[in-house]
Parts: sequence; structure tokens; C-alpha cells
Amino acid sequence: MHAIGIDIGGTKIAGAVVTELGEIIAEDRVPTEAESADGIVDAVVEMVQRFRADHEVVAAGVAAAGFIDAAQSTVYYAPNIDWRNEPLRARLAERIGELPLTIDNDANAAGWAEFRFGAGRLVSDMTMLTIGTGVGGAIVAGDLLLRGGFGSAGELGHMRVVPNGLPCGCGARGCIEQYGSGRALLRMASAVADEGGADAAGLVAAREARRSGKLKGADVAKLIEAGDPGALRALRELGGWLGQACASISAVLDPQLFVFGGGVADAGDLLLDSVREAFEANQPARGYHPEPEFTIAELVNDAGVVGAADLARLRAGIR
Repeated sequence: MHAIGIDIGGTKIAGAVVTELGEIIAEDRVPTEAESADGIVDAVVEMVQRFRADHEVVAAGVAAAGFIDAAQSTVYYAPNIDWRNEPLRARLAERIGELPLTIDNDANAAGWAEFRFGAGRLVSDMTMLTIGTGVGGAIVAGDLLLRGGFGSAGELGHMRVVPNGLPCGCGARGCIEQYGSGRALLRMASAVADEGGADAAGLVAAREARRSGKLKGADVAKLIEAGDPGALRALRELGGWLGQACASISAVLDPQLFVFGGGVADAGDLLLDSVREAFEANQPARGYHPEPEFTIAELVNDAGVVGAADLARLRAGIR
């Protein structure tokens, strides 16, 4: 039984028809009109209608970056889209009709996809951290996606790790998003370049090549892949912060597995090695407690649509 999964991002809306085994049999994508709530609704409705014209589907799930209420209906707040208390499910359902429809956070959708069909399919308790421009999170505990009393559980990027630390877009200071994200990696790499020295040569050259005084994410990624000492130093610093955060998460949730997704996770073991090292240095009761495993996400760019579709099928009571 097929379901539709749609992932609304800040720049694009991706959609797919997904089987009960997590396989994509059709897909589509269109640009996001981030400044227009009406334009986004139009794009999602049109995508659903195109898929339904060619495929028999039993439910549709929509994933979006933002805080979603416990009823999986209203977007309280979205950082990159003009949504404030947006009744998204009601607006979509009014035009889509009888098709069962659910709304979810994009990190929850991606994490659920990894749990069901990817890196976490052999465990019951998993925490996923999506390391992109920011830090997203998803928690599976006892085979269930943890949503919390108000629907906003799993916002791991906004755990505070540094009292009175760097200001975060959420309004707080010292969130892990400011120390463990792609944006943070760029800041750390720029700091290494500013220090100079032999290990900073590659970063300095990349910055000068841009002639803008700024490094780009692609520059740092290429240098990491090439083994550049300065870029690897910045990555180790970022991994250290993430490892400390994982130690705190482990003390509360005790997951069997940490899964890392997002663009920064492309560094693979170069990232995980520093995460593990910091985790081991900060883990409570080390040596008297089983340690979780750390791995890279498997579904990559498909996780959002696959997870949204599967969660829609689950909410509709269809398996």
C-alpha cells in the first residue's frame, strides 16, 4: 500500500510515492516560495494531486522544519518559512479531500525513516542528529517516536551546552546548534585560518580564492576530504562538541545507537572518531554501563519523504 511523502524545505519541496517497504516508486520536486504560505499550500496540493492521478495511495504525510503541535496539525513556528501558528493540516485537508493526512517535523520524519528502513532498523532505541546548517534531532524510544506533551520533543539542536554562550536563532544562548552545525564548522574553520600557521594554509588559500574574505561549506568539505590539517582541526572541534552533547543525551535517553545525518555527516569516520572520543571522556559511569554505537545515516536525501510517508501510513492505521 503506497503513501505520499512530502518534505518542505527552505528552498525546495520534495515529494515521493513510497511503498510499505520504504521504496520510492515516483518522485517530484519544486522550488519553495518561502515567503508565501499560500504558495506552499498550492504547491503541496498540486503535488499530491499529480501523484494520485498516477498511483493508488492510502495516506499522505507532510514534513516541515519547525515546531509542530501534539495533534500533528499546526506549525507553531518555522525558522525559514513564514509560518506562525499555521493550521497547515486543515488548509491542506480542505483541498485534498478524504485522503488521510498528517503533518510532522522534518527531523522526526528523517529519523523515523532511518529507524524503520535505514541505520536504526535493528534497534529499539535510537537518537538521530541531523548536522546541516543547523542541528535537527529525532528520538525513538521503545520503538516509538518521542513527541512530548506539546509535540516539540526532539529539538536537540537547542540543548544548551554553554551557559551564556553564542546567541542562537531560537532566542537562547549556547545551544549545540551554535557549536555542532555546518554553520559552526565554517566559523571554526575561519578561526583556524585567521590564526595562520602551516596547518591553516589550505583554509587561507580557499578563502582568498573566493575573494570575499569568507569560506564556503564546499571549500571546507573538499579540504576535509583531502586531509587538510586545518579543516580536520575544525572538524575535530565540532565533533568534540557533538560528543559532549551525546553524553548528556545518553544520560537521559540511554539510546543503543546515535545516527548522524546531514551534510557534515558526509565526513563519515572523520567526524565519528572525534564524537566517540568526546563521548567517552564525558560519559557517566563509564566502564559500568554499555556504550551506544555511532553511525552515519543511510537514506541521505530520501529520508524526509520516506519517513513522512511511513508516519502518514502509521497514523492512518494502515500497515
